[in-house]
Order: sequence, then C-alpha cells, then structure tokens
Amino acid sequence: MADSDDAKRKLQVANARPEDSGRGVAHLPRAFMAAAGIADGDVVEIVGKKATPARAVGPYADDEGLEIVRIDGLQRANAGVGSGDFVEVRRTESKPATRVVFAPAQHNLRLQGSTNALKRTFFHRPLCQGDVVATAGHQRVQNMPPNMAQFVNAPAYALQEIRLVVVSAAPKGIVHIDENTEVELRPEYEEPGDARRADVTYDDIGGMAATIDQLREMVELPLRYPELFERLGVEPPKGVLLHGPPGTGKTRLARAVANESDAQFFLINGPEIMGSAYGESEQRLRSVFEEAAKNAPSIVFIDEIDSIAPKRGQVSGEAEKRVVAQLLTLMDGLEARANLVVIAATNRPEAIDEALRRPGRFDREIVVGVPDERGRREILGIHTRGMPLDHNVSLDELARTTFGFVGADIAALSREAAIEAVRRIMPRLNLEERTIPPEVLDTLAVTRDDFMEALKRVQPSAMREVMVQAPTVRWSDVGGLDDAQMRLKEGVELPLKDPNAFRRLGIRPAKGFLLYGPPGTGKTLLAKAVAREAEANFIATKSSDLLSKWYGESEQQIARLFQRARQVAPTVIFIDELDSLVPARGGGLGEPQVTERVVNTILAEMDGLEELQSVVVIGATNRPNLIDPALLRPGRFDELIYVGVPDSAGRRRILAIQTQKMPLASDVDLDAIAAETDRFTGADLEDVVRRAGLIALRASLDAKDVTMANFRAALRESRASVTPEVEREYEQIAAKLKQEANAPQSIGFVMPGQLNPHGSKG
Repeated sequence: MADSDDAKRKLQVANARPEDSGRGVAHLPRAFMAAAGIADGDVVEIVGKKATPARAVGPYADDEGLEIVRIDGLQRANAGVGSGDFVEVRRTESKPATRVVFAPAQHNLRLQGSTNALKRTFFHRPLCQGDVVATAGHQRVQNMPPNMAQFVNAPAYALQEIRLVVVSAAPKGIVHIDENTEVELRPEYEEPGDARRADVTYDDIGGMAATIDQLREMVELPLRYPELFERLGVEPPKGVLLHGPPGTGKTRLARAVANESDAQFFLINGPEIMGSAYGESEQRLRSVFEEAAKNAPSIVFIDEIDSIAPKRGQVSGEAEKRVVAQLLTLMDGLEARANLVVIAATNRPEAIDEALRRPGRFDREIVVGVPDERGRREILGIHTRGMPLDHNVSLDELARTTFGFVGADIAALSREAAIEAVRRIMPRLNLEERTIPPEVLDTLAVTRDDFMEALKRVQPSAMREVMVQAPTVRWSDVGGLDDAQMRLKEGVELPLKDPNAFRRLGIRPAKGFLLYGPPGTGKTLLAKAVAREAEANFIATKSSDLLSKWYGESEQQIARLFQRARQVAPTVIFIDELDSLVPARGGGLGEPQVTERVVNTILAEMDGLEELQSVVVIGATNRPNLIDPALLRPGRFDELIYVGVPDSAGRRRILAIQTQKMPLASDVDLDAIAAETDRFTGADLEDVVRRAGLIALRASLDAKDVTMANFRAALRESRASVTPEVEREYEQIAAKLKQEANAPQSIGFVMPGQLNPHGSKG
C-alpha cells in the first residue's frame, strides 16, 4: 500500500456515545467506508499502538463529513490509543473460533455462570486475544443498521455490566464465536498473553464533558505530548485540585484520566499517610513520589487532601505541619518535564493550606459539581448499560425526577432497582440449587415500578444535611389562589425552566418572593406546588432549625443552607414563619442579639444570589409588618404576594380538590356549600370536609357515602377563621407594604408598633 493511501486511511479517534459503549462497533465516515470498500457490518481492524477488531457502522448524524472514528473506552484501551490520536482503520476478515477462553477483567471479581449465555452474548462478535470486552443488554442499542442486528441482539444475563478479558483464542488472530465454538469462562482474573487495561475510561463517566476537557488539557496533554511544552519553552502544569460535593465522581475522574493517558496511577488516601513515629508520615509521602517518578509518566492522586494538608495556622499538631511542608516541597521539587502530575480531591477546599493553592503547585482548581438533567441522563445510561430494562422504563423521565442526585446516588438508585427486580423473582427460585434456571434469567427485567420503589429509599446525598424533598403537590391541587399562582409561575417556574428567555431580554429573574396573608390560606402549599412544577429541589426550613443558642452558629447554618442550595440548583428555599427569623433590627436588648445577625446574614446571602443561577427564596408569614424593611426591597424579596381568603369560585375549586377521594351522595351540592362558607380559608374548608366524613362515620361505620346533611352538620360545627376585621387589617398591611416598597426612604425605617417590646427572640 502506498504512503498516500496510508495517510488517507488515518482517522482521528473520538469518544463513542454512552449507549454504544461495550458494543464492539466503530462509527466510520461514509466517504471513508466507500473508499476503503467497507460496508455496514464488516469487520475492521483499528491499529494504534496495538490492534483491535470492531464491526463497522456508519457515523452519527452529527458527525457527517467529519474524519473521525468513534470507539468506546474499552476499544481505545485495546488499541492503546486515546481520544485525539490517529489510527489506521482497514477492512479485515474474522475466522470462526474453535475455542475462546474468557476471565474476569478485575482482580476482585469471581464469576460463575453459563457459558451458553456468554456464547449468545458474543455471537459473531470479532475478538482477539488480550481484548477486554463487556457484557451489555440489547435495550441500549441505538443507530444500528438492520443487517447488524444479528450480531448484537443477544439479551443481557447480568444486572450489571461485566468486563471480561479474552485470555486466549484459537486460531490466532481475529476470530468470531459461532455455533461450533467452545467457550470457557475462568472464575478468576488471569493475565492474558497480551494484557490490556480494563479500568475506568471516559465512557464510564457521565455529565462531565466540560470538566473532562479541562482535565485533559491540564493532565493528559503534558503526559502524552511533553514535547509541546518543551517547544513552547514553558513548564507543564504540575497539579490539579478537584473539589465538589461527595459522590460527584472526583476519584473516578482521576482514574479515567490515568487510564486514557496511559500513565501509572498512584493513590494516596490522606489518613493512611499519617504515621505514629517521628518523620514516618513524611517518609511515606516521599516514597510515593519517588516511586511515581521512577515509573513516569505517572499520576499521583491524593484523595481527601484536606486531611493531610490543613491550614497550618489552625492545627496544633507539629506532625500535620511537617506533612504540609513536605508536600509543598515535593510539589515544588518536581522537575519540569518530569512527566508527573498531582491530582488532589476534596469536598472542603476552604480547609486546605493556602500555600498549596497557588500556581506551580495546584495550577488549576476544577469544580466537579452536581450534574444537571442532561448529565443525569448520561449517568443513568452508564449505570443501566448492562441492565435488562423493561420497555416502560424511561431514562429521560428518571433524569427529570432525580434532581439533586450525584453520580453515587444514581449508582445506588440503579442498584436498589435491580434488587427490587431480584426480590420479585425470589419466590421462583429454589435456594437449595446453586444455579438459576435460564428461563428465569430470560424473564428478569427491571421495570419502572422498581425504579419508583428505589426512589423512595435513595435520597440525594448532597442534601442530607438539610431537609430536602421532591414535592408531590401540583398546580391542579391548588384552588382559589389564581393571582398568586400566576405571579409565582412567572417569577419562579419560568426562569428555572427557561433561563435563556430572561438572558435574551437582558433582565434578571426575581430573587425572592414573600407570601403573606391570614393563616391557613395556602402559602406553604403554593411554595410546594411551584417547586414541583419548576422541577426543582425544595428545601423547607423554619426559624427553629436555623436559630441556635451558640454564638455565630445561626449565621453558619444560614450560610450552609444557601451553599447547599447552590450546589443542587435549581432549588427553591422555603422559609416558613419568616417574621420570627428576621424581625426588624434595632429593638434587640443586650447580647447575643441573634436575630439581628441573622438578618444581616440573609441580606448578604440574598444580595449574593444575583451571580447564582436557579436559586429562589420564598418566605411565608402572617405578620409581614414585623419583618425587617431592608428585606422587602427589590433585589431581595422582589415580589410581595398577598394570599388572601378565596372567593366563591375559589372555594368551589378547593372543595372539589378536597372531595376528590370522597364518595359523595347525589344530593351534595358543592356550589351551595361554597356560597355558605364566606371568608373560609383553604384550611377551614379542608376541616369542613373532614368533619362531614366523621359525621357520616358517626352515624354508621358502614357508611358508603357522605350526604349533604353531613355537610350541613359539619358547617354548624365550623366557623371561618378570618373575621372581617382581620381581613381589613391585612388589606391595610398590603397597601402599606406596597407604599413602603416604592418609597426610597423606607429602607431602615421602623414603623411604630412594629417591634416586639421585649426585644429580639435571640
């Protein structure tokens, strides 16, 4: 073959999509396939540092015209290449295998199972000795030409993806399994004749495309192409600090970078370094760096670095200070072009010694945040890759409903759903037998109900320190509050669901909403409904959760609350009985004056929300005249929404909602009940419905329905909780608040009678 032909057949390697991982296919450009005489389904050989076979398929729709070959992480490891490298792709033939021996690709895995299942899974799949392959279910195959279906339509026989190494294959070269092939599965890991790496790749990480790009340019480039930095005359980066909430994939990301850059990986678990003898900790640290230097290119990964490198001014022990000093020396002592990069991970970056956080040590700090909906969809695809999913499972629906979940939470969710599926088939198993009948395995699938049950047990780990819930209340469950509902839709739901619309018009969304009105009118219900409809996390808190007798702790609680909300955005923070948390300042007697400091903290946090995306604060109170006026200006609580008593039509709607599950007799007239319940709030109407049901049961425990007579009796026992005087008083307060919000001098002005004469509640 001529050199020019060789050059034409070189393609740049790119990552395959998660749904194609483990399929053994290579997506090639159409023009390249035509020039090389390759058809869909043909066997091709991908040649990098090593060679590996694949089935050729056409490109993704987005890749038309691009000179790239998309292969998954296992294929890249099998070929000894990384993303961005150039490989030769050529058509080849596979021979029928007489014998293929598989073994687990991980040292800590022991397998036992039917080789017939393996034979069906890898039927007609091109293989060669030393390849690492993955078992995976047919449910995730997409963009597959019809004539390829015969090669990849084997069902999944595992509840998780299992990676296997081809220990040996006869005859030599590229083979495929057919009906005459003898397949053997060894129970434990064995080193093949041509060992390949079978650890984490970029395909095993979802929702981190931007983070991976940053890390690759900081780590992979210096390790793979050190001559670039030599030519530019600059030192390559020496360190990267990954920080973010627990479970977001920091350690997994570091392992993937080490594998994709073909570097040795050295792990330092922070607490394991500390020794009891003088100088032992520093010696352990030095030995790891010395070993890494000998095996360059290397990556030294320090997990939980805050435990071995705390701020020296805040620790009393000399051993900790010496370890920090030793780490500083080792990182500064790394020679340029030493092909050694340090990656550290922590979820407490503020606790690390400042001297480490400068260029030359950790050159860049990368935030590994909580994934968004698209990221969660990718992670779900990865964790259900080898899972037989029922047709009613929608990963898009699961991605929408798992807001706040990090990668570890989604892994736990998938595992719990699989356990639910196993629990369902347990009655069909004979526990005295060691093997499970194939017909039972064939019917095993994880359904939508399994995931729904798992969601009840798995909570987002980033939010366990604060009370968080995914509300179940919808707008259809709220009645008689049309004006407040419309304003919340515009102010909360719209910016959280479509922030680009606000950016396009150059306006900022509202930061806060104050719901005020008589007790029982549905303020909390409104906040829950808007969080549910906006598909946001809902953090509910009250003053008793945030106020503490310890000096300064209340402010820390509030700062932590807002920090958590930012991490798991989009988030609605709901603070009930706001008047007890942020009363007007200036009336506190003596120390600690805790509520005054709380007001200052909340003012600062809400003013800082402008740079934050998708965090909204909703406060509720029935005493708005006690709240500090500084909170009621635009930029903090932008919208003051009066939630009053419902009118007749609103009461009719509330009664319809409250009686949805109640068997009503034919004589029940909800319109008449609504007309007779003037000034009744939503809570009052709920009480009327409850009393009517109790009266029906009082008459007979076998009652099948509730009659109009029961409702009449319930009305005689009930009364409106809002009197005409109270209603007029709230209308006056609403007018006064509106007037003060528009008056520039109102900020900091304390109205007469506004303060508690006994001082603050601190």
